[in-house]
Amino acid sequence: MRELDFSGKTVLVIGGSSGIGNGIARGFLERGAEVHVWGTRACADDYADSPDSDLEGLHYLQVDVAQAAQIDAAPTPFERLDVLVQAQGTVLYDRQEFEPEGFRRVLDVNLVSLMICARKLYPQLKACRGAMIIISSAAAFHSTRGNPAYNASKTGAFGLTRTLGEAWARDGIRVNGIAPGLVQSKLTRITTDHPDRLENALRGIPLGRLGTPQDMANVALFLASPLAGYMLGQTLLVDGGMLLA
Repeated sequence: MRELDFSGKTVLVIGGSSGIGNGIARGFLERGAEVHVWGTRACADDYADSPDSDLEGLHYLQVDVAQAAQIDAAPTPFERLDVLVQAQGTVLYDRQEFEPEGFRRVLDVNLVSLMICARKLYPQLKACRGAMIIISSAAAFHSTRGNPAYNASKTGAFGLTRTLGEAWARDGIRVNGIAPGLVQSKLTRITTDHPDRLENALRGIPLGRLGTPQDMANVALFLASPLAGYMLGQTLLVDGGMLLA
């Protein structure tokens, strides 16, 4: 389908070094795009032992998005940017998010960095009337016991998607989002690596399986394509029906 052909397009996936972000980056790469990713490790080779990372064919840059100065200093080796995917994310367990330091750390990565990155890359997106996709979470639609910062940040990402969608539409930039349900990645291993917890979680998903990074990549490809050309400020819940119950 030619609408999903991204040949000649430039894509940046922040948080594209692993998990959902990596799946999305590879989805665009397979559709012909030149794909850049930002991650936290020093170089691409440092992800060689990570089971949910595949950086072959991707242009990698180390940027800690929790540090605004690193975002501002990051080189952007492209004048035009057709698609920006913001998939950065972190979570802290053992009630660390109830402490100010932990709460602030999660918000800096999951929410504050979204705006800083968007502001930095706005000129390149405007130059080619590009698309930005913000990855929030199904957590934006329900409480998450033990993780107040994660919940607040993902709820904030949901609102930011709507607000930037309206603000930048007249500049030709389409902003939409994806709210994944339970997807197997390093952030969800506290559930997926424990058979009892996993079995209980799967009982609450009508489709009966975890989501995959490829599932999220499919939606990202749609949102960045002309097929979604009249969609603006929307966040698509992609959770296998988890929130229907």
